[in-house]
Amino acid sequence: MNKDITIIGIAGGTGSGKTTVVKKIVAALPKDSVAVVPLDSYYNDTTGMTDEERKAINFDHPDAFDWKLLIKQINELREGKAIEQPTYSYIISNRLPETIHVEPKPVIIVEGIMTLLNRRLREMMDLKIFVDCDSDERLIRNIQRDTIDRGRTVSMVMERYMQVLKPMHEQFIEPTKRFADLIIPEGGHNAKGVAILCKYIEGLAEK
Repeated sequence: MNKDITIIGIAGGTGSGKTTVVKKIVAALPKDSVAVVPLDSYYNDTTGMTDEERKAINFDHPDAFDWKLLIKQINELREGKAIEQPTYSYIISNRLPETIHVEPKPVIIVEGIMTLLNRRLREMMDLKIFVDCDSDERLIRNIQRDTIDRGRTVSMVMERYMQVLKPMHEQFIEPTKRFADLIIPEGGHNAKGVAILCKYIEGLAEK
């Protein structure tokens, strides 16, 4: 293990503000000192599935993720080796042929809804963060994002939220809060919390 590399896990419900927190950490640290590895890139390869089977995938269930590959690649980064990070398309519900070349950096951030769920992954982390946010606020952000970026109607987003996102959040995501070293309420809007977090990470990265 490379002791010069700090691994940070950032979890929280969909629309909680994780991405904003990550961007602020990246901006606070020296240029080119952070690599961000999104959990969303590690959905399972569905090449052998039919279109119907792909449409039935619950992307908010732990079984949707290729944990084995993610753990392997985080381990490689921790050992100072570059990785070829997979890319995933929500449009075709499968991996794309392209990969993203990720070089090991002093700070590696693993970010995603269930980043703190897998015990083996948690054990690799030097700092575990849960970005907390009111459920109404998360729903509004989901509506804004999915109608603009994913071509869904408001009613589609609402239905998916009630049938899938909310129960999966309560079953799998919310309970991982207890594993966090630090909980940030109000996500990226919590300027003081994020500033304190950035200072702490700067200290870790300098060790």
